[in-house]
Amino acid sequence: MRTLLADFFSILLLLWAAEAGIIPSMRHTWTLVGLLAGLCLIGATTTQLIPAATEAGRIGWMLYLIAFPLALAGLVWIGWAWTAMACVIYGTVGLALDLATVTSILSGQGEIGALFLFSAMSGIVNFSLILFGGRAFLHSSLGTALPVSRPPNPPSPSSSARP
Repeated sequence: MRTLLADFFSILLLLWAAEAGIIPSMRHTWTLVGLLAGLCLIGATTTQLIPAATEAGRIGWMLYLIAFPLALAGLVWIGWAWTAMACVIYGTVGLALDLATVTSILSGQGEIGALFLFSAMSGIVNFSLILFGGRAFLHSSLGTALPVSRPPNPPSPSSSARP
């Protein structure tokens, strides 16, 4: 297991070094990393609040709420532009889950307490992740556009258009 993980990170490092000029870097890297770190902290607390029916369910939530944002933050830190869109997708799914949790709590299916507070905070962070991730992806895709051709030069005064 250790060699497999070491091989994975060495391949990532090799790709980063070899394709640094090919894959465009993006803006807002530290903002996205900070938001993902915040989601990890909120997720670590949330996993303690949610009663899991099985141990596999608890492991699944821990993977989704802690491990996936950590892995995504590592890829964002490398600077690849496509990871900004992955942040948007992760934030969208997270926001949908947060809205569903808040709605079920407010409709009377759960008590308003710490889970409501952490779901609301997570929803705000997920919404920010969508905004900044989308902005980072847009800036990185605009920066790699092909140059626009210049318009033709106007005719010179020595041409046949003399009065």
